[in-house]
Amino acid sequence: MMELQQILQQRFGYDAFREGQQEIIEAVLSGHDTLALLPTGMGKSLCYQLPGYVVEGTILVISPLLSLMQDQVEQLRQFGEKRVAALNSFLSFDDKQFVWQHFDAFRFLFLSPEMLASDAVKNRLQQMKLGLIVVDEAHCISQWGFDFRPEYLQIAEALPKERPPILALSATATNQIMRDITHYLGMEKVSTFIHSVDRKNIHYEAVETTSFEKANAIIQQVTQFEGPGIIYTQSRKRTMEYASMLQQVGIRATFYHGGMEQQDRMFVQRQFMHDEVDWICATNAFGMGIHKNNIRQIIHDHLPQNVASYMQEVGRAGRDGGEALATLYYEKRDAERTLEMATLDLPTDWHISRYMACEEPQQLVEAGEMTETAFRVLHYWMRQLAPLQVSQKIQELASEKQQQVMALAKIITAPCIRTQLVAYFDEELLEKPKNCCSGCGLQKREILAPYIEKNEPKALENWQWRLKHLLPFN
Repeated sequence: MMELQQILQQRFGYDAFREGQQEIIEAVLSGHDTLALLPTGMGKSLCYQLPGYVVEGTILVISPLLSLMQDQVEQLRQFGEKRVAALNSFLSFDDKQFVWQHFDAFRFLFLSPEMLASDAVKNRLQQMKLGLIVVDEAHCISQWGFDFRPEYLQIAEALPKERPPILALSATATNQIMRDITHYLGMEKVSTFIHSVDRKNIHYEAVETTSFEKANAIIQQVTQFEGPGIIYTQSRKRTMEYASMLQQVGIRATFYHGGMEQQDRMFVQRQFMHDEVDWICATNAFGMGIHKNNIRQIIHDHLPQNVASYMQEVGRAGRDGGEALATLYYEKRDAERTLEMATLDLPTDWHISRYMACEEPQQLVEAGEMTETAFRVLHYWMRQLAPLQVSQKIQELASEKQQQVMALAKIITAPCIRTQLVAYFDEELLEKPKNCCSGCGLQKREILAPYIEKNEPKALENWQWRLKHLLPFN
């Protein structure tokens, strides 16, 4: 107990643990495989950072995004840790060589599931001493593994047989997702720590609208209330359109999407973190691992693909404990559009036939007959199942996606959004905060009163005129 407190203060500068952290750390140090669900902002990273100064060997962290790895590496360096690295494409050739040559000398080593799947890395891990294996954002195993990044389902295969404990971390997970996590990671005798997904300081709003009214409403909301904030949209083009509209009415805004160069994405992220821009207009590629405490608003212009994604995204607001607003603007056809997006990269029976007939299936991607994502999904399942079973599996995945989309569509139109969100994660809501949600009755100005833009008249001066001269979204 005293040793942990000393490390907490000396290494990280904190006087006390946040709720849940110490119990998780003690379970890990006792040698237990551990699954921990802590809401965004409760300090999940410390649960593996602190054990790095207690156990012998390297802390291996499997992380889903390159930008998230870089953020975690920089955070540890700010705490004075020098023996930390992430092996990824951000590194120059020389830096990659340095990391590879000193692979077992690092206290913290970050890898993606794809990097972990390489034979060279697997062989190297077999030869080194590991103190702890961490799977960060572990819900991605269930959320991405089956149909987007199958390497998530193969993590356990890459780990040494004589391995140290596994710590799986996430902010949100249903009972089924937790079963997927423990099963596909091969976790045994798991110590489980679950904290409520309900964040009382986040207030939920769902507004039915049309395409043109939606853009007007979003710009008006942003100009009336201070950020920082994030606008989530489904297309890369719309991120740029929203950013342009906001800039025209005097808002410091920029865009972010997965098609940008890595260095450009990192630059935008740093701008946001250092308060050089107030609003990010982004696809769901942005946000994971963003440790920005004062985000006041999360706005969606569409229906996300599932409840877990929605909760992850809105959970980025109000990390400082202050009031925050999560607004979702939707149209009647949004569920249909979202389902189309969700199933866009699922392989078809025709793809299965072409895969079986081709001596080198990878050529299907090069010939433009199949997307890279569809190929990776199909390639994984063709090695696991018979062709007929693969077809059935793809149909099951499509059906599951439809159920997930419809579940969120039902929640946002419920009499109480908060009650249904909490129930989705197998919890019961015991108390509603004031201004709970739009279903219960909600006053934006009351929620965001301390953050109303000081120069509101200037910001609002010409937004209506300008919007009339901008084309509506298709």
